[in-house]
Amino acid sequence: MSSKHLPEHFQRLRERFPDVISASEELGKTAKAAGPLDEKTVHLIQMAAAAAIRSHGAVHSHARRALDAGASPPELYHATLALISTLGLPAIAAAVGWIDDVVAAVD
Repeated sequence: MSSKHLPEHFQRLRERFPDVISASEELGKTAKAAGPLDEKTVHLIQMAAAAAIRSHGAVHSHARRALDAGASPPELYHATLALISTLGLPAIAAAVGWIDDVVAAVD
């Protein structure tokens, strides 16, 4: 992901703690490569998990990454809506709003 997509607070975190951020990124790459799921599917899963913990920034990040990996906006919304019986309407409504931010930015 290019630095233009990275939030300023994350860029500052990377500057302050480069070794920690690098190790975290390498762990993520290793975990993604550990199984048969493609990059798009992994980002959809990560986006849905971010919705579950109500992480606005992570939903944005993984929605962008999923789009970059070939996901369509309907796939972003479906991956989130599929969790409604688990997470409840308020969490899903928030996540859909965050996905709307990302989709609007790419239109």
